[in-house]
Amino acid sequence: MNDMSLPPATVARAPSASTQEILHRDGRPVPPSYAREDYRFLGDADIPFARYIDQAFFDREMRDVWGRTWQWACREEHIPEAGDWIVYDIGDTSVLVVRGNDNVVRAHINSCTHRGTKIFDSGASGSTRELRCRFHGWTWDLAGELKRVPSHWDAPHACAATHNLASVRVALWGGFVFINLDDGAPPLEDYLAPLIAHCDRYLFENRYIESHIEKELNCNWKAALEAFLENYHTQETHPQLLPANADEATQYDILSPIVTRFITANGVSSPHLAQALDEEMLIETSLVGARDMVDPALLKVGPGETARVVLVRVMRDILGRVYRADFSDYSDTEVIDVNHFYAFPSMMLLPGLSLPALYRIRPLGNDPNKSLFELIMLRECPSGGPRPEPAEPIRITETQSYAEAGLDPFLAEIYDQDTLNLRAQQEGFRTSRKPGQTLLNYQEVRVRQLHLTVDRYLEGVSRPWANDAGE
Repeated sequence: MNDMSLPPATVARAPSASTQEILHRDGRPVPPSYAREDYRFLGDADIPFARYIDQAFFDREMRDVWGRTWQWACREEHIPEAGDWIVYDIGDTSVLVVRGNDNVVRAHINSCTHRGTKIFDSGASGSTRELRCRFHGWTWDLAGELKRVPSHWDAPHACAATHNLASVRVALWGGFVFINLDDGAPPLEDYLAPLIAHCDRYLFENRYIESHIEKELNCNWKAALEAFLENYHTQETHPQLLPANADEATQYDILSPIVTRFITANGVSSPHLAQALDEEMLIETSLVGARDMVDPALLKVGPGETARVVLVRVMRDILGRVYRADFSDYSDTEVIDVNHFYAFPSMMLLPGLSLPALYRIRPLGNDPNKSLFELIMLRECPSGGPRPEPAEPIRITETQSYAEAGLDPFLAEIYDQDTLNLRAQQEGFRTSRKPGQTLLNYQEVRVRQLHLTVDRYLEGVSRPWANDAGE
């Protein structure tokens, strides 16, 4: 494995227009956070396949990565009232997140301190006045303090000092509830600093879960993540996107060992097409399925305008009417493009308006060959109306289409294509006679950073979340 101490290499650039060139031709100024580039060369050594299939390596990850990092467990909208609770599991560890009578969100290990029974089932949620074990009735208040022991005369050695529920660290940002199993971990704001700096303006606390799909995958958690960290696969896996997606021009940024980003422009033809579409055809292609919602006056291409400018105007109008919200403050790239942030180890956030998605990817149980992918649409709450209830998760199997869970057929096909690759890749890890995967220097740099960050945690680096300069 190579690391961030290596000298920078020449950045390989596609011969087509860069993302920055595309963005700066738009109708509005590019926000400073989107006008910057943060690539660094991270080496070119192969990534061993053993990292995806070896049980011992996986066990180390569960202890030293998932046991030490900030993970978002739920949204505050899942537990809006005192007594509301939800269970979050990672590996063998089950965490009970609950809102107290004082409105403070806390987390406890989901295990009775009498004989270990889970207080609530995995994947469950609900509301309660107290936390009570179903087995013998030991009871705690919402803050996890021991409240009642049936036949306490026979257990004088059980008291709050020794039998409160074990607490788990909690921090909040943007309506997300994060937990960390490591009492010595950095504050969340230090850990997520680049993500917060780039995304605070989106006020995610004012968004709600419009849809929530869970899919079980037969692949390692890192392989599942990697499928969404690069756009290099689009030309082969998603050919239907090429007419209006500048796939090869995608910009990749390493903002910290924890936070990375890519920006891919829509409304521009891929250079892999035999012939690029003209501006009128780009508009028609991009509006498939939404043409009847568009005011024809908005489609007129004015002097000096591009298909992107027209599409942004149309999207602002459609989304504003459908979601009863004002999107005039969003720049063109925030409306139309895929701006994809990854926060190690499990969170992927797409804050743009056209695809306001949130992904969570984590190991499923203690099997290095299984993971859980969650696809959430996180929409802005309507102006002046009540906050919609968060959608209940719908669980589907590996072979089921996302369309069966209600996702738009066009999007469902894209996600189906992504996840159907993963079993074949996991099986290929085992049969390969080549010991590891080879990565592109630029287009797959986020994949390499994922592994370098895993290594930081496994090697016990004192500040694995920080840049080399300590930023």
